[in-house]
Amino acid sequence: MFSHLAHVSIAVPDLQAAIDTLAARYGLAAGEIMENPQQQVRMTYIELANARIELMAPTGPASPIAAFLARNPRGGIHHFSLGTGDVASTAGALRAGGVQVLGDPSTQRNVHGEPIAFIHPKEFLGALVEMEPAPGSLHD
Repeated sequence: MFSHLAHVSIAVPDLQAAIDTLAARYGLAAGEIMENPQQQVRMTYIELANARIELMAPTGPASPIAAFLARNPRGGIHHFSLGTGDVASTAGALRAGGVQVLGDPSTQRNVHGEPIAFIHPKEFLGALVEMEPAPGSLHD
C-alpha cells in the first residue's frame, strides 16, 4: 500500500526565517519557494538522501496552516507524507476498510499538480498522514 516516507511537513509562521535558520544552523539548503493556491500555502522542500523536509507557511487567514499556527504559534510538525503507487486506489481501499480519509484525490492536488489525500489523525496514532504518488507511479 505505502512504499516510502516522502516528506515531513513543518508549518512555520515565516517561511524565509525558517529557511534562513535551517541553512545557518544545520547547513540545510532549501529549494525553490512555490505556492499552492488550492492548499493556500507557500512552501519549499529541503532534499535529503532518503526523504524531504517540507516547510509551509499560510498565504492567508483561511489557510488550514493558519489555523494550525493559531494553535501552535511557533510552528511545528503538521503532517508526514507516505508514497503510494496510486493515491485514488489507496484512498478507496482505506475508505472501504473503514478508515476516515480526508480529501478527494480526483480534485485535491499538491504543489506539483499530483493527486493527494489525507488520513485523519484519529486513524493513524494521532498523526495526520498525507498520501502522495510514489516517484514514477503517475501514468499520463
